[in-house]
Amino acid sequence: MSITADRKQELIKEYATAANDTGSPEVQVAILTERINNLTGHFKDHKKDNHSRRGLLKMVSQRRRLLDYLKGIEEERYKVLIAKLGIRR
Repeated sequence: MSITADRKQELIKEYATAANDTGSPEVQVAILTERINNLTGHFKDHKKDNHSRRGLLKMVSQRRRLLDYLKGIEEERYKVLIAKLGIRR
């Protein structure tokens, strides 16, 4: 259900705004999106896993807050990120 360290490093390299950048909103949203997508696939097999569903809802809320923050700071970065990740809104 979680992402591997190699995949996480790939996401960090792809979405980093500067060298050694791991905490920017873009990187955090990309990692959360990957985890959300993995959990969504998990629920196809395990429909009654309500404990993991609660974690999924928390991740979706966290991603939403980060996206709202990014939109408030610089809307162009927000638009580029949601287009790159394929997040609709």
